[in-house]
Amino acid sequence: MKIGFHGAARTVTGSKHLITLDNGKKYLLDCGMFQGMGAETDTLNSEFGFDAKDIECLILSHAHIDHTGLVPKLVKEGFSGKIYSTLATKDLAEILMHDSAEIQTYEAGHLSKKHQQINGQPCEPLYTHEDVHQTMNLFEAIVYNEWVRVDDFVEFMYTNAGHLIGSAVVNLRITENGKTTAITFSGDVGRYRSALLQAPAEFPQADYVILESTYGDKMHDIAFNTIDDLEKWIKRTCVDKGGKLIIPAFSVGRTQEILYSLNQLELEHRLPDLHYFVDSPLSAKATTVIKSYTKEYNDRLQNILKIDEDPFLFKGLKHVETVEDSKQLVEYKDPCVIISSSGTGDAGRVKHHIFSCVDEEPNAILMSGYCTSSSLGGKLLSGAKEVEIYGDPLSVAAEVGQLKSLSAHGDVDDLSRFIGCQDAEKVKKVFLVHGEYLVQQEFASRLQRKGYENIEMPSMHQEFVLE
Repeated sequence: MKIGFHGAARTVTGSKHLITLDNGKKYLLDCGMFQGMGAETDTLNSEFGFDAKDIECLILSHAHIDHTGLVPKLVKEGFSGKIYSTLATKDLAEILMHDSAEIQTYEAGHLSKKHQQINGQPCEPLYTHEDVHQTMNLFEAIVYNEWVRVDDFVEFMYTNAGHLIGSAVVNLRITENGKTTAITFSGDVGRYRSALLQAPAEFPQADYVILESTYGDKMHDIAFNTIDDLEKWIKRTCVDKGGKLIIPAFSVGRTQEILYSLNQLELEHRLPDLHYFVDSPLSAKATTVIKSYTKEYNDRLQNILKIDEDPFLFKGLKHVETVEDSKQLVEYKDPCVIISSSGTGDAGRVKHHIFSCVDEEPNAILMSGYCTSSSLGGKLLSGAKEVEIYGDPLSVAAEVGQLKSLSAHGDVDDLSRFIGCQDAEKVKKVFLVHGEYLVQQEFASRLQRKGYENIEMPSMHQEFVLE
């Protein structure tokens, strides 16, 4: 048996891990899109590193685009097997993939108008809405904590990852040559102190663990409270200085956490009387889906539902749907809060808002999650005095900050607690994925001190033979 790592290898995006049995059968874990990788991004998304037609089945951990964003491309290139996911992941993935198809079609058309080509070929989207429709026909929804047989060689069980509605840890039992091997793929591990979701569940003993490592060298600062932080930023930017507060936030997961926090401010009578715009049609769709899976909320949120039937709605909130309304919002001069995607500021409607606000001192840009150093958000957080947006150099006069307590990824303590349910002596090898290489090295040292002797940090397309 072999396992190859074709994404999220020494980086935090593009999750794809391929298991190949001795008989040649291939099983894919996640099929994510690379994001925020600068000039490399298009090249990385153009080639899988394997033949789509050879894959028996695809097992998804959760819906985020860096885990599902290339599934329609996989189908377009000949994959026709089953796609396994939880029902919530299926629902969220559908809207995310359609949104991705829309963006790609627009960008390809825009580049074609400029007569630009890639490798001598006209610019085309990776996939279209029709590819997404075809993809959805292959989905099979699976519940947590029940073993599912894929074929004579492979069965798996989902356990709750606590990262996003529907997110799952993939626990595999693979039998070949009369021997069964247990492999666990963590997907993205959530926090044990999540504002919205249940904590990650314990998982069965594994021989091999594929473990995410995004925050493998960091602790989320519990001294920072998201609700209090938001209140301070809103008052300082909008009330005291009369500026706009721009919050780049991913449409699925992060935006809902921010809306929930603003709702809490209203419940506590601390929400400033302003307009709060969510400029992302995808966010509105995702919020509707997330509100339909209340059983996955944690106990605290279950109690809040008893007094507030919609924890993502509050006075002054407006969802911006059309492109025309979004353009008018860019020109809006009154103090306000704008929540818009993408979370790194590299694409989507939020980029226009940053473009219009970054060079004016009363405004502020408040990042809400992880940003690679090459992303626009990463450059702003690094203290850049000038950034280039749409080809124009702009001085950075707006205040820049980050919601340090807001992350759906577990920190180093959460990750250690997650793998702590394992007997380290029985784990033959841990593969660290979905993390920067320097972070992984530090996390590996910590795991070794906990008794995990064999730790690998795969590079892109690296393949390992399992015992």
